[in-house]
Amino acid sequence: MKDSVYVWVLAATMALVTVTIMSVMNFPFNWIFYCTVLGQALIVLMVYKVLTDNYTTNKTFNDFYEDHPIGNRVN
Repeated sequence: MKDSVYVWVLAATMALVTVTIMSVMNFPFNWIFYCTVLGQALIVLMVYKVLTDNYTTNKTFNDFYEDHPIGNRVN
């Protein structure tokens, strides 16, 4: 993934962490509600950006996990 996608992931995460902090600190309901709606919109935008990212790889399902391919398994 490109670095620009990580910005959207960070923005969505920070918005929803802010909602959690605001709810614990007893902020007014309307602030929490609007931040929740903003966070949900950011999640939809983040998913769209991640799925439409121009990312290619030479890995296949036969490679299994990237850090421990099946073909290189050590017993």
